[in-house]
Order: sequence, then C-alpha cells, then structure tokens
Amino acid sequence: MRAMILAAGLGTRMRPLTDHYPKPLLKVGGKPLIVHHLERLRAGGIREVVINVSYRAEQIITALGDGDAFGMRIAWSREARPLETGGGIRQALPLLGEAPFLLVNGDVWCELDPAELPALGGDLARLVLVDNPDHHPRGDFRLDADGRVHAEGEPRLTFAGISLLDPALVADEPPGAFALAPLLRRAMAEGRVGGHHHRGAWVDVGTPDRLAALAQWLQARHKQ
Repeated sequence: MRAMILAAGLGTRMRPLTDHYPKPLLKVGGKPLIVHHLERLRAGGIREVVINVSYRAEQIITALGDGDAFGMRIAWSREARPLETGGGIRQALPLLGEAPFLLVNGDVWCELDPAELPALGGDLARLVLVDNPDHHPRGDFRLDADGRVHAEGEPRLTFAGISLLDPALVADEPPGAFALAPLLRRAMAEGRVGGHHHRGAWVDVGTPDRLAALAQWLQARHKQ
C-alpha cells in the first residue's frame, strides 16, 4: 500500500514559525514533524510515499530527498499554488495508482499503526476518528455501532486527519483546487464511509502552542 502526506499548505496558523520554514519541517521531539510520519509509515510496512508540496517546496524536497535515508521511496507532487486537499489528491493520482492508499495530514502527530485499519471493502473511505480535544469539543462526525460514519447526529468524534481512501473518491473530479470534505459527506450519505476509533496518542499540531505542548509531552515521556 502507498501513502500520501499532505504538505502543501501555507502554515498560516503556525506563524511566525513558518515565516522561513515550511510547517512539515518544524521540529518536535528532535526531528521534523514529517519525519515522524515517515518513520511510522515505514514501521507499518509502507515503502512508497507521495508528498504534495507548494509553499517552500524546495526546502522540503532537499530535506527528504528520494526517501532512501528513511528506507522508502518518495514521489513528489508539486503544486504551483496549493490545490486544497481534494485537488492535491486529484493531481497526485498518477503517482498513487488505482489501489486504496493511506492519506495523512502533515500537521498531525499520531501513534496509529497503519496495520490497524481494516480494508475498505466496498467503501470509498475509512476515517480515523479520535476523542474530541479541548480545542475542538463539538467534533466532526458520528460513528455508529456498525462502524459507519455519518455527517450528522450525536455523539460526535473528531477526524484525526488520517484516512484510507479509494482513488475513485476524487478521480472523476475536474483538475484544480477543491476541498475533500464535500466528497466525503456525499459518500457518507451513500453509506460508503467507515470509521476507526483510535484511542491512542494524537495531536493536531496546528498552532505554536500545541507544537510546544507536544514537545513537552514527548520530552516527559522520554524521561520515564
């Protein structure tokens, strides 16, 4: 299975840290955020990764190269301007192939083992959901007792920014910038989105404060 890491964003919420460095290269626990992803994917048996880049793309490409240093192969999908999540995936489809792939937001930190995720079966997506963090108490989606994800209803969980996707979810969309969320909601209405409730460590590293808090947590755990 291949994976795609989303790394094309401008990192505006991370300013001033991202004024001179792209968000995926910000360090926590002694290594860049994106390296944590690569190492976890490699440990989970994934050897081929597609990364989309736009803002300060050359810095990211120079830092990671072809992936050989991490025991994997990296293919780069360059965006002249950020294409949003859906558009970025759509452009990268020739690199991803026709099989389901793991999609990872570059600005989360998670201890999920990719092998935990059940296969898609006939679904278009399987979303990793987590308990609602303090900064997002209302959550995003409802996960029912049968493992189906719904756009409406209670109680709600938070989308972790990690999912298993069928390329067919975006393949028929025209090229260009577009969001993924409306396509997921349409697939939910069709009953074709499953969910996985991850109860392990997860952080949305979206602000300097949360980056600092994660660094402190990792340091404390390392000392134990």
